[in-house]
Amino acid sequence: MIINPVKAFSDNYIWVIDNGTDGIIVDPGESAGVLDYFDKEALDLAAIILTHKHDDHIGGVKDVLAKYPETPVYGPKETASLNQVTVKDGDEFELLNKTFKVFKSGGHTEEHISYLMGDDLFCGDALFSGGCGRVFTGDYQAQYDALQTFKALPNEVKVYAAHEYTETNLRFAHETDPTDPSFAKALEEVQAQRAKDQPTLPSTIGIEKDINLFLQAENLETFIELRIARDNF
Repeated sequence: MIINPVKAFSDNYIWVIDNGTDGIIVDPGESAGVLDYFDKEALDLAAIILTHKHDDHIGGVKDVLAKYPETPVYGPKETASLNQVTVKDGDEFELLNKTFKVFKSGGHTEEHISYLMGDDLFCGDALFSGGCGRVFTGDYQAQYDALQTFKALPNEVKVYAAHEYTETNLRFAHETDPTDPSFAKALEEVQAQRAKDQPTLPSTIGIEKDINLFLQAENLETFIELRIARDNF
């Protein structure tokens, strides 16, 4: 089983879970890249899973289904018009002989969910490397609670976020706390990766505990201050 990123738009990653014969698409915001991937790799499509309702995560679903019309779509209540299976916090389901556990991770959108497949976390826009999603709902408590859920996961869990925001997030962290050497070191490493057009994802929960200011926030008030500062960065 491999997990590959398909680039979309300016900074999205559509993740493909690929077992060599079948694949699962996570958050297809557009269709062209993933359809090309499935053609090139001669894969059958086992499922589409969605984390939330924003167009850059669901915009390609209908075109993918036009080619693979029998494909089940799993998603939260807010994507119900696209779902064959609507899932919620605490649900589990099986795909490609793997168990997917569903976690509520609201804040960015009201019904945002994340999926844990073994040690692989597909978290949409709830958690980024070095950051987290904007709180469009205004429900900072929900986003803070989601971060606590992620923080409680084992350090080895890999973080498959949906955007390449790592460099900007680490510049923000370094400017916010220039005395912390972990931010400067991580920023230097990420800048070298991006100079070669390499993805900085997946990260891990262990890495994020060291370099993610939002995971490090000790209370809701600190988190809100950081999130507002990042919004204006």
